[in-house]
Amino acid sequence: MTHIQLEHLTKTYPNTPIPAVDNLSLQVNDGEFVSLLGPSGGGKTTTLRMLAGLIAPDRGTIRFDGQNVTDVAAQDRGVAMVFQNHALFPHMTVAENIAFGLKMRRVDKATRERRVAEMMQLVRLPQLATRRPSELSGGQQQRVALARSLVTNPTVLLLDEPLSSLDAHLRSEMRQLILTVQQELKITTVMVTHDQHDAVIMSDRIALMFDGKLQQIAAPQDFYSRPSNEKVARFFGGINFIPCEPLEADRLKSPFGVLRHRLRYLTMPYGTLTIRPEHVTLAQDLAAPAAENTVAATITNAAYEGAFARYWVQAADVTLELVRRVESDGMLAAGTAVEIHLPPEHLWVMAAGVG
Repeated sequence: MTHIQLEHLTKTYPNTPIPAVDNLSLQVNDGEFVSLLGPSGGGKTTTLRMLAGLIAPDRGTIRFDGQNVTDVAAQDRGVAMVFQNHALFPHMTVAENIAFGLKMRRVDKATRERRVAEMMQLVRLPQLATRRPSELSGGQQQRVALARSLVTNPTVLLLDEPLSSLDAHLRSEMRQLILTVQQELKITTVMVTHDQHDAVIMSDRIALMFDGKLQQIAAPQDFYSRPSNEKVARFFGGINFIPCEPLEADRLKSPFGVLRHRLRYLTMPYGTLTIRPEHVTLAQDLAAPAAENTVAATITNAAYEGAFARYWVQAADVTLELVRRVESDGMLAAGTAVEIHLPPEHLWVMAAGVG
């Protein structure tokens, strides 16, 4: 296992004034699975390529287990990379593709054959040794690419959008295989993805990047419950934002009046309050009436989503979304007057003007 430390990494490409990666610092712990997540142009792949040694940073340092590897050649870093397009040799069999890295290292034939057999068993393809890549499905090709990357016993595994070319069924299957292999080998892994679902399911932590800058690195659940700024909240589907100001202790001043929250600290002079649609409830659905954080509202629109319905409600000139299970009495109609409840434990306050 390897501990990765990135210190103030910066990379600017020619004829582009804005850095692709801008002063990036983060750590990946031994055996951890971290996803670099964000929209296109966020700097994710550039960061991965610098980690792999395929491109050099303009500034900053890359350390593996405390050792500076910034100027170490790619082949000497103990890193393996799985690319989005598989990059298999079409004229070679599956076994030959997997063995390629060992052959380049002049590993003896008996050892090569043993390691290839181990890797094929690891990625659940023991019966396909003699096939060519063109005879494989997309998911099978990605398994071969994974086996080829792991056959040399790397200490760091880098995954560049490994699931983006797969359909939904194969994507789920490959996601579970990668996780199983990563956990079995306990290999430090960094994955680039633009897909929130993949990142949330697979990662111990997510590093969210916009425009070359790290916005937040945290466990997946923190992006839903504790986003660092409004931009992060919006990326993860947070769409309810309410202007607020802190009062004393656990109280906030809002357009709805005073709201109670459960933050133990709140130091910014102004703030934006956010709550996810699935956490906004109708007062009529509560087991007992809520004395606090209950607001009069009117349904302005509704959308049927199968077992659930999505409602847009207007309250004190603020529009909020909420998601509610469709009950036996059916959908609530636009124009219906309701009371909504904002549970204190699900309110999160961010500094105003950030993100």
